[in-house]
Formats: sequence, C-alpha cells, structure tokens
Amino acid sequence: MRKVLLVLLFVLIIVVIAADRVGVAVAQDQIAKQVAAQNDLPSKPDVKIHGIPFLTQAIGGNYQRIDVRIGQLTRQGVTLEDVQVELSDVKAPLRDVINGDASNVVAGTATASAIVPYEAVRRRAPAAVRSISDSGSNLQVRGNMSVLGFSGDVTIVAAVRATGRGVAVTPQSVRTGGGPAVPLALLRDRFTFTVPVRDLPLGSRISRVEVTPDGLRIAATADDVKLNDVSNA
Repeated sequence: MRKVLLVLLFVLIIVVIAADRVGVAVAQDQIAKQVAAQNDLPSKPDVKIHGIPFLTQAIGGNYQRIDVRIGQLTRQGVTLEDVQVELSDVKAPLRDVINGDASNVVAGTATASAIVPYEAVRRRAPAAVRSISDSGSNLQVRGNMSVLGFSGDVTIVAAVRATGRGVAVTPQSVRTGGGPAVPLALLRDRFTFTVPVRDLPLGSRISRVEVTPDGLRIAATADDVKLNDVSNA
C-alpha cells in the first residue's frame, strides 16, 4: 500500500508540474499574440513569465515578473533594435487571463529599453557627418566642413541626453586633422541635432540614454502601467 501511495503521489506531482508548464506556455503565447497584433509585428515577440509555480501566481492573479522581447520596432520613423519590456508586480485577474482580456492587467513597474543603431543616428545628423561611434560615455562624430578658410576633416565629441523632442546630440569638443584649431562655438549649431525617438512601448517618455558599442541604449520607466499601454504606445 505504501508503494502504491508513493507511486500515486509521484504521478500527481508530475501531472501538477505538467499542468503548470502547459499553463505558463499558453499564457506566454496569448501575451505574445496580443503584443504582435497591436504593434503590427511580423512575428510574435518572446515572452517569459518568471516565478514558480505559475499556477499559484495565476490563481492569485499576481505575477512576479514578465519579460517581453519585441526585437525590432519603428518609432517616429527610426528603427530600433533589441526592444525589451520588463513588467514587475503584475496583477492579472484569472478570469481576464482566461478570456484573453488585458484591460485590467496592470504592472506595478514597467521598464522598456531599446538600441538606436549608430547608422540610424547618422541618418538624422547633418549632411556633413560621415560616421558616428562610441567614445566612452559620449559620441564620436566624424565629418567634413568648411569654415573661416579651413576645409577638412573634423572629429567631434558630443554628449547625448533625453529631451521632450527625442535624443539630443550636442558637441562638447572638436579637433581637426592637423589643420588650424576651430572654435567649438562655430561648430555647435552645425553639428547639434535630435534623433526624434520620444517614447517606448509603455506610454512613457524616454528618461535615460546610454552610449554603448552597438548604439544608443534608451530606456523609460513607468508605474501602474496597463498591458494595453505596453502594446499601443
């Protein structure tokens, strides 16, 4: 009898684990379908619901963390790469989840991030700019210009910051390729520009910009965000 009970207990555990994994797979697929449909994405994003067991979270309607990896997305005419959304302390009533209704699904905190490739930054720069790359925490902007009798290559170190209009690029220093020194004031207006990416998928304006080897990593954080906002922003 004891062996039979142990076997039955083992089988029950396997069934519960299987049901848990099936449940999380279905929930992840439903979230992915909704995000893809409302953002007109060519394919479903990768969705991962963290926390074990899933069924306990589902019944309680409170999920520790949900990650959504969208990949590529276009915002304000700029194509972003590695777009990700991290949702924490997600409240989702079980009935709404079963019915595929996201109107009452709310994340206590949502953080979105993405990479603006340097080629996308260069396309928004003045015509004189030939290339843009990272230089520590700033950008290195290379171009060609003519001013006060000087004509040649210039290399500018520029700072980046988030503004209401997008990511602002502002020259901080300049050097020429062996020619005479050119005052920064003469170049600042010519090489100041904005990449018009103002928001990310969570209905919040960009608040952080970081220079990385792959491009500008932009991020935004918001509180009490509805899943619909993540999709429609």
